[in-house]
Amino acid sequence: DYDVLPAPLWLVTLLHVLTLTLHFAAMGCLFGGLLALFAARLPGGLENPNARRLVKLFPTLMAATVTLGVAPLLFAQLVYGKVLYSAAIVSGWFWLGVPMAAMLAYACLYAAAFTKRGPARVRVWLLLALAGLVFVSVTYSSVFSLAERPEAQKTHYAGDTSGMVWLPDVGAWIFRWLHMLTGALTVGGFFLGVLGRKDEAAWAKGKLLFTLGTGAAFVTGMIYLLTLGDVLAPFMRSAGIYSLTVGILAAVVAVPLYLMRKLVWSGVALGLGVMGMVHARHVVRDVRLEGHFDAKAIGVDPQWAVFALFAVCLVIALGAVAWMLRVFFKTCLLYTSDAADEGVEG
Repeated sequence: DYDVLPAPLWLVTLLHVLTLTLHFAAMGCLFGGLLALFAARLPGGLENPNARRLVKLFPTLMAATVTLGVAPLLFAQLVYGKVLYSAAIVSGWFWLGVPMAAMLAYACLYAAAFTKRGPARVRVWLLLALAGLVFVSVTYSSVFSLAERPEAQKTHYAGDTSGMVWLPDVGAWIFRWLHMLTGALTVGGFFLGVLGRKDEAAWAKGKLLFTLGTGAAFVTGMIYLLTLGDVLAPFMRSAGIYSLTVGILAAVVAVPLYLMRKLVWSGVALGLGVMGMVHARHVVRDVRLEGHFDAKAIGVDPQWAVFALFAVCLVIALGAVAWMLRVFFKTCLLYTSDAADEGVEG
């Protein structure tokens, strides 16, 4: 029976929001890191030690982004499978292109990290990887926006069954995509600054991009909110408005903490900001689907053993990632200090 949930809706929603936040954190470091690397124009370009370190790290960030993206997609499928699958069918060839584009981007990031043919070749590989990630992000924005519009799915599929249909109403998803893009740039600027915090040039560029990205994400987010139309009023009366408020306040607080080099607390605030936005978007989906699909009406047939196994594995995985990040940044700090010493000696 596919019309039951293996856990209460509140638990599935909680895990969806948590894992999607983790996915966006990794995606921001990867996608936003690529954007930040090109926008920062560090001294020496791609030959800059911080740029080289970031390029070497991109394949790992890609692995983290993909791995952390599986769980939220599966949790969304558990609840919203019917509307998600039908939207994916309408845009079938674009949807099938996502894993192809992701594999292409992954291969290009590895090529950039290990090529011996100079910065010009590295730039080409990185631009190809960025193009693949842009395709993935645009496809997701279009398909997930279409999933919230069952009537539009019927209309577009009735008119074209080729699977080559993106949501034609670009205004319905473009600001959602731009909000994601500017949010990724914010996280990328944050990550660049943390990575090069002992290098004044890298720190200054990261600080600028983080601040500008936060402002741009706020503007695009507000425009996206205004494009909700008839959905805006019921959203303002829902729990989503509280999540949105917390997300905005947390993101605002993260900026001065970052400028004061309170990086851990700034990262925590930024993470809360992302989580608030993720939950607000989740509420928007429920409000938009009212009258078409009711998640609360789905029956529950608990499979607690499976969820217990997931919880144990998730805790172990997060612990392992935290340990690896700690080791990485300690090594990065030592590397930077050694490089500075060599520069002084030179």
